[in-house]
Amino acid sequence: MADKQAKNADTGAAVAVNDPAKVRNVVLVGPSGSGKTTLTEALLAASGTVPRAGSVVDGTTVCDHDPAAVRQQRSVGLSVAPVLHRGHKINLIDTPGYADFVGELRAGLRAADAALFVVCAAEGVDAATVAVWEECAAVGMPRAVVVSRLDHHRADAMAEIAACQAAFGAGVLPLYLPAGDGLVGLITQRYFDYSAGHPPKTGEPDPADLERMAEARNELIEGIIAESEDESLMDRYIGGEEIAEETLIADLETAVARGSFHPVIPVCATSGIGLAEVLDGIVRAFPSPLEHQPPDVTTPDGSAHAAITADPAGPLAAEVVRTAVDSYVGRVSLVRVFSGTLRPERPVHVSGHGLAERGHEDHDADERVAHLYSPLGANLREVPYCVAGDLCALTKVGSAETGDTVSSPEEPLLMEPWAMPEPLLPVAVVAKTRSDEDTLARNLSRLVAGDPTLRLDRNAETAQLVLWCMGEAHADVVLSRLRAGGADVDTEPVKISLRSTFGKPAKGHGRHVKQSGGHGQFAVCDIEVEPLPRGGGFQFVDKVVGGSVPHQFIPSVEKGVRAQLERGLEGHQVVDVKVTLVDGKAHSVDSSDAAFQTAGALALREAAANGHITMLEPLEEVAIRLPDEHLGTVLGDLSSRRGRVLGTEAGEGGRTVIRAEVPATELLRYLIDLRSMSSGTATFTRRHARFEPMPEGMAVH
Repeated sequence: MADKQAKNADTGAAVAVNDPAKVRNVVLVGPSGSGKTTLTEALLAASGTVPRAGSVVDGTTVCDHDPAAVRQQRSVGLSVAPVLHRGHKINLIDTPGYADFVGELRAGLRAADAALFVVCAAEGVDAATVAVWEECAAVGMPRAVVVSRLDHHRADAMAEIAACQAAFGAGVLPLYLPAGDGLVGLITQRYFDYSAGHPPKTGEPDPADLERMAEARNELIEGIIAESEDESLMDRYIGGEEIAEETLIADLETAVARGSFHPVIPVCATSGIGLAEVLDGIVRAFPSPLEHQPPDVTTPDGSAHAAITADPAGPLAAEVVRTAVDSYVGRVSLVRVFSGTLRPERPVHVSGHGLAERGHEDHDADERVAHLYSPLGANLREVPYCVAGDLCALTKVGSAETGDTVSSPEEPLLMEPWAMPEPLLPVAVVAKTRSDEDTLARNLSRLVAGDPTLRLDRNAETAQLVLWCMGEAHADVVLSRLRAGGADVDTEPVKISLRSTFGKPAKGHGRHVKQSGGHGQFAVCDIEVEPLPRGGGFQFVDKVVGGSVPHQFIPSVEKGVRAQLERGLEGHQVVDVKVTLVDGKAHSVDSSDAAFQTAGALALREAAANGHITMLEPLEEVAIRLPDEHLGTVLGDLSSRRGRVLGTEAGEGGRTVIRAEVPATELLRYLIDLRSMSSGTATFTRRHARFEPMPEGMAVH
């Protein structure tokens, strides 16, 4: 794969820019299969960055260099490919479109200042496309729409634009429209002829095309003027004045930067149609880092800090947006510099806080940056510095994890990490041999450091190693990376941590008497056990009379009972019981703390044998967000899972939120089933509520 990549990419020296105004960070987003990677490849070739465009099918693209991406023929991770156009550096950030990799999409949105939203001219706008659009809208990302794959046999650019307008709002308006073998610019009213390929020849459009596009042109100009700060512009336009092209383009940039106006450019990556217009649009209409408000920063201890700006001379503040492990150079950290200038051979402070629940403990460390690189897919091209607003890669910064802040040791800073999606699909993994266990542990630490959407759970109760993934495709990628790292692993059914309790009162007699010469062991105790309400915990009551159990050994009995409760009965921890010590016997010489601990444990075990043990299963509180058309199906499925619906309520975006309580044993593959039932439109969250008795006759694992 590395050889293929080297043949396909220019690995020469990269250009480092000095002025943030000359940088454009653009993330390509859209549903899986819309053509984002193919478009990125075409833009790389059109700009001369690579000698020819690679192929997704052949596995020769710059961005899809991961073996899992080549095998699945779809992007599974974020990748950066810079191009130079009209004196500007454009960092193209290619992201996966599949729902399992939404974490990579959110990282790309954090690194970018604007987005190219790519939709296929033959696919319409489905629920998955709307979900990706909502991800962009949630962070206020400025967007332009690219209607791709004009060469598809079912392509209908006008129908796709209309579908986007219906789904995304009236702010979606075409900047160019297809005509013949090229495009007509609605602002310039010029024809861009691609009959001979890229770059296009510019000429006069067919008068019939201008007439056909007159209404679209009026809507575009009115949409741009509506966002203008010049309130007289609309009156002048309605009065018949021809607004200057320079004025319209300046107001277009303002409209796009506000995030309320989304110009549309039709593109065909194979024939080159629209490539020049996309590159020009990025440079002329997309905001620079100077117009993007950086994230808020604090000091690592949480103290307030002044807001930062994209000033190369300001305090250093950068963020690790992705972490990968290369077999040759080790850990590679992709960094967005928000303030200051990052330079090689300088110390930096690496700070990560706020992701402890994902297995990323809070950490602060000073490290030295040896080299800086401009990444081109998997290739790293050395650069002398990286100014505010630009992207670069660091190698061998051992403590850096995705979401960490990189700053100056003299002025350490911390950015709050972006919202990470919750992994909801558990996968239990086990090393095939003992020799694989160490390799598995090393590989897991690397994967967790680089992927905040992956959560590692070492469950001591079930003795399982559980990876919480975003879905089956994500799990497949994680397992393939583990195996590629040399760990031979298998998966096994996930076990749920159960509890047990007493279903009715019981009595237990614990006798621990041993005499084997010398100092012996003697302890006898009698207990009564009764169940408590759910959540009642553990209560220990002393009702010994007459000193049958000496005062100093009563805590020993309690300690032994507690230890047995923790160890469990039949392997499951015992909860919600009240234990009363009622009687016992002691020996003046042979009784001891250890003996009464053992007697207490034995008494509890006998009480369990005499009483009725009830198994308890964890109950989860779930909130399911879904379109109304799937409400009946999902409610019926919840009933089949022994779920108890607590109620429904109106959610954002015209969706309904179902709140219910469902046993955890019924949720192991619920993520997959819910996506299937809702065509990928429903999402859910879960949190532990309490333990409840399992139905009689259910299998206990």
